[in-house]
Amino acid sequence: MVIRGDNNKLIAFGPKVREIRKLQGLSQEKLAELSDTDRSYMGRIERGEKNVTLTKMYQIADALEINIVKLFKVSEE
Repeated sequence: MVIRGDNNKLIAFGPKVREIRKLQGLSQEKLAELSDTDRSYMGRIERGEKNVTLTKMYQIADALEINIVKLFKVSEE
């Protein structure tokens, strides 16, 4: 369940994961496998529907071979 309101960071995290995954040419299935995550759960993460644990964030960053900080950088417009 996602509680709307103060979830801008959560909503921004998922699309950032998707952006980096696509830049690396990885399928959602492959990223899920590499990060020990169910594929459907990965989809919910990317859509900003899940509030993931810090452990899961590190698993995703490790699977993408990036520093976890890059998952929190939002481009400024």
